[in-house]
Amino acid sequence: MRRGGGMKIRLLIGVAVVAFALIRNCSSREENPYTGKVQAISMSPEQEIQIGLANAPAMAEQHGGLHPDMQLQAFVDQIGEKLVSSSMARETPYRYEFHLLRDDQTINAFALPGGQIFITYALLSKLENEDQVAGVLGHEIGHVLGKHSAERVENSKMWQTISMGAEVGGGYGEAAGGIGQSILLGNGRDDELESDDLGVRFMIRAGYNPYEMIEVMRVLKAAGGPNRQPEFSSTHPDPDNRIEKIKESIEKYGYKG
Repeated sequence: MRRGGGMKIRLLIGVAVVAFALIRNCSSREENPYTGKVQAISMSPEQEIQIGLANAPAMAEQHGGLHPDMQLQAFVDQIGEKLVSSSMARETPYRYEFHLLRDDQTINAFALPGGQIFITYALLSKLENEDQVAGVLGHEIGHVLGKHSAERVENSKMWQTISMGAEVGGGYGEAAGGIGQSILLGNGRDDELESDDLGVRFMIRAGYNPYEMIEVMRVLKAAGGPNRQPEFSSTHPDPDNRIEKIKESIEKYGYKG
């Protein structure tokens, strides 16, 4: 009886921890003022900015540091600033900074919370015109406005707490953690498609040809070659799967060319 009572107490504690995680996640849900999407986010824009600024140097270092060509950096800055100034991005509290990385091997672009945006020289060198660069940077600005990193942090906190509760309640922490990971990966795909949609919107507002974002998808696919995918594709859905959605976004925003 005593052993069964101990197991019951453990189970009740585990259930309580899981319930706490779910309640905390629900209570932190709010509507994103820029996208209208309801998300679980506990950090403020100021905290997002600080996280991005604090991690930017290390992210740059992982890719060989910043590219030394100031003319190329100015080119990237010009496009990024044009996208921001002509769209709702300028109404946000974020501090947008665009960084060209020295890395000439890794085809990638990414954004940190709060407005720190990166593109590798390897990817930039594959792009054929200014509009395609705008497509990449517009997509990454979309991640910032979409608060995707902040949402992933909050979801990670929830699944860490649920895993702890499941472990206490009956030793199922690893399984719960695995479920959480799969959900996070699933949400990531939606984030990418949302960022494509926002990127198309930003391109049109800035006077760029949004069909060039489709060409970016083709550039990424070609860069992968027959036997490997570029690093960009390890964190973004397959380019072929994004083209139709991009076409839908172009039609939705009424682009006439």
